[in-house]
Amino acid sequence: MNNVRIGMIGYKFMGKAHSNAYRATPMFFPDAWKPEMKVICGRDAALLEQARAQFGWEEAVTDWRELVQRDDVDLIDINAPSNVHKAIAIAAAEAGKHVFCEKPLALTLADAKEMLTAAEQAGVKHMIGFNYRFAPAVQLARKLIQQGRLGRIHHFRAVFLQDWIMDPSFPLVWRLDKEVAGSGSHGDLGAHLIDMARYLVGEFREVVGMSETFVKQRPAAAAMTGLSAKGDVASELGEVTVDDATLFMARFACGALGSFEATRFAGGHRCTNAFEVNGSKGSIKFDFERMNELQVFFTDDAEDVQGFRRVLATDPAHAYMDAWWPPGHTIGYEHTFTHEVLELMKALEENRQPSPSFADGVKCQEVLEAVERSVSERRWVALQELQDGN
Repeated sequence: MNNVRIGMIGYKFMGKAHSNAYRATPMFFPDAWKPEMKVICGRDAALLEQARAQFGWEEAVTDWRELVQRDDVDLIDINAPSNVHKAIAIAAAEAGKHVFCEKPLALTLADAKEMLTAAEQAGVKHMIGFNYRFAPAVQLARKLIQQGRLGRIHHFRAVFLQDWIMDPSFPLVWRLDKEVAGSGSHGDLGAHLIDMARYLVGEFREVVGMSETFVKQRPAAAAMTGLSAKGDVASELGEVTVDDATLFMARFACGALGSFEATRFAGGHRCTNAFEVNGSKGSIKFDFERMNELQVFFTDDAEDVQGFRRVLATDPAHAYMDAWWPPGHTIGYEHTFTHEVLELMKALEENRQPSPSFADGVKCQEVLEAVERSVSERRWVALQELQDGN
C-alpha cells in the first residue's frame, strides 16, 4: 500500500468534507492507497490552527505558494474560493503535484482551459469535485441508462433548490461576489446539474436561458463560515453581482431535451438536488434529500402493477455499499466525498486520470458560459460556438 501525501488549501465547508473523506477512506476501503493528511493551508492562522487540530492534519501553513513547492506533498487539494483555483492549480501542476479541485473549476472557460492544459503538460493527475456522481443510487441510474434499460432517452429535467439567502438582510458573502465566485446559483448549484446531465445523458448541443437577481443589495459580511454568515448592521449596502436564480433549457447531442433550474430562493427547499430521466422503455427519478433511493419505472411491467417503484440502493448489489453497513442501513452526504476520494486513490494507483477530471470541468464551464451568453443575448447558443472560440 502506498501513502499519498495531501496538501489541502481551504478549511471551511468543503475543507471539513474533504478531511472527513481522507480519514474515512482507509477505514472502509483498506485495500486502496491511503491519503496522508500532511499539511492544511489557509490565510487566518488562528482559525487554521483550530481546523488543523479538529480535522487531524499534521501541519498548518498560511502560504499556498510554499505548500505547492514542498517535497513531502504529492497532491494539492483546492477547496478555497473559485477566484484562486486557477493560480493554485497551475502552480501545483508545474511543481509536479497531482491536483484535486472543487467545482466550478474556474471563473471562466478560458481559465479552465489553461488549468487543463497545465495539468496535461505537466503529466499530473487531475480531478474536479463533483461529489454527487458518487451516490450509489446515481451509480445505479447511470448503469440503467448505459445498459439501455431505459431505451432511447427523451428527457432530462433537473432542479437544485435552496433557500438560505432569501432574507434580504443576509449579508454579502463571497458567494454573492462575481469577482470571487464567478456566478451565483448558476455556477454553484447549476454546475452540479450540468455535470450530472453529462454523466447520465451525454454532451450538450445548445442552450437557452434566463436569470434573475432578486435582492440586489445586501449588508457587508462581518463573519462567514460555510453557508452561514453574520452581517455588519452598521455597514452600507453593497451590490450583489451574481444571479440568485438561473433557468435554462437544452438539447443534447443524443437528441434528448433538458430543463434545468438552480435557485437560492425556493422557500422550504434546504437542498433539493433532483433529476428525472424519461426514456422509451422507462423512467428514473432521484432526489438527494432521499439520496439512498432511486424511483424506477419500466414500460414493460404488467399493466396492473405499472408505476414507479422505490429501489433502496443500500445493499451490496449497489456501488460502494459492500464497504459500509448491512442492507437497509443508509449512508449520507459525507459518504459521497469518501467515494470521490476512493476514485482519486484508485486512479493514482492504476496510473490513470480520475473521473471526473479537469476535462469534465472544462465541459461544464462551456455549458455555464453558453447559458450566460444566452441570457445576455436572449437567444439559443450552440456549444460549438464556445468550442470554436467564437
